[in-house]
Amino acid sequence: MDALEQARRLTELYDEVLGGGRVPGVPRPLVAQSWQRSLAAAVDPELDASPVVISNELLESLRENHPLRAVLPILRQTLTTIADEASHIMIVTDAQGLILWREGAADVRRQADRIALSEGAIWSEDAIGTNGMGTALAADQPVQIHSAEHLVRRIHAWTCAAAPVHDPDTGKLIGAIDVSGPLRTVHPAMMALVTAAAQLAEGQLRVRMAAADEQLRARNMRHLTALGDEPGALLTPTGRVLAVQPLAWLPNRVEIAAGVDRVELGDGREAVVEALEEGYLLRIPGGVRRARASLRLKLLGARRPSAVVRGREIPLTLRRAEVLGLLLLHPAGLTAEQLMLQLYGDEGNPTTVRAEMHRLRNLLGEGILDTKPYRIRADASSDVTDVQAAIRAGDLATATDLYSGPLLEHSDAPALRTERDELDATLRGAVLDSKDADLIWRFAQTSIGAEDLEIFEALARVLPSSDSRRSAVGARLHRLTG
Repeated sequence: MDALEQARRLTELYDEVLGGGRVPGVPRPLVAQSWQRSLAAAVDPELDASPVVISNELLESLRENHPLRAVLPILRQTLTTIADEASHIMIVTDAQGLILWREGAADVRRQADRIALSEGAIWSEDAIGTNGMGTALAADQPVQIHSAEHLVRRIHAWTCAAAPVHDPDTGKLIGAIDVSGPLRTVHPAMMALVTAAAQLAEGQLRVRMAAADEQLRARNMRHLTALGDEPGALLTPTGRVLAVQPLAWLPNRVEIAAGVDRVELGDGREAVVEALEEGYLLRIPGGVRRARASLRLKLLGARRPSAVVRGREIPLTLRRAEVLGLLLLHPAGLTAEQLMLQLYGDEGNPTTVRAEMHRLRNLLGEGILDTKPYRIRADASSDVTDVQAAIRAGDLATATDLYSGPLLEHSDAPALRTERDELDATLRGAVLDSKDADLIWRFAQTSIGAEDLEIFEALARVLPSSDSRRSAVGARLHRLTG
């Protein structure tokens, strides 16, 4: 459908959902979750006041020191001309949703000024509700928000697409890049455009970081070589390891708190910390036996799965998370053929499994995975096993708090589907059997409990008549049975 027809249908859905009526559909999950966050932050859908605006002096100071200032020329080259021609504006924010720069078509800038979509205004979700840049920052993913998907009614005449930008050094969010315009100017390529621009910005920041690393290494290598035969390492001011002597294992990053003179390396060794004018020198006394490596897996919930190895968090693709999840659940190990069946059923190929295991071993480093059979060699733990242990111990409150969502919910691997269903059913059944109002309420806040009719029917039975949560339970029952 065209943009205006889509906007009309979204407006009908918006009025029905926020009006508490019966709705023929629901907002897409990303938008529904953003509305929930925004409403929880007390954002009024009928908000008429402008978002918080800071002074010009403070804005200029923040611009001067922001890392995205360095890549602004390439963003202008990439986006501003396109935005001008398409009657859009390009916006760059910081990690809190503050608009640092705004450029584009003059007539669109004038329209944007009427809703404070301007430099110095704060467009975070908790300030102005669901919107492209605020939701991209809150969800940490590229998003497109169209018309009545915005929570605040007065910005329904706009459409926007935004993507977050991360610091290549620390991985932390540093801002977002957004393209916004009136409804009539919406284009299906907006999302791809801002995503590519964000990746380009991160790539440029990575190039600048590599150049700065090389300069730091050249200026400070003398401190490392002066140690002679004593083991040591040269670190950036943020703790990234730039050079090691002799060549030996170190994590990619060493966390160094302000003022400390010693740090634990996570393998049984302790290093002496010496602050340099830029960065740190570590001196590593020898002779300490390396402890067994550790592996922590995060496999529950909607967030991207990850592995933490020796204190370093490594994002995982779904397939790699599936492999590690299966090895975690089979500590004795699996052959390539067994792992293939667990992953693919009868349609798999052991060669594919062997290639994936080779890539995983390179990704995670030494001391984590063994072959013949494939198994986890490190001391392993995970959010999955934490929930399972809490259930076995009868500590359902802890199990519910630790349960952040289904086990690898997008996985179609037969063994993991079974494990996922068993974990969900076990926790749900134990919670229902407890007849504990507070516990059932906590489970109702999870992603699977939120849509579970039986859970809310149980809450309606066990909550006292004076409990303030009854109204929310009644509204959810009305929606689930409508």
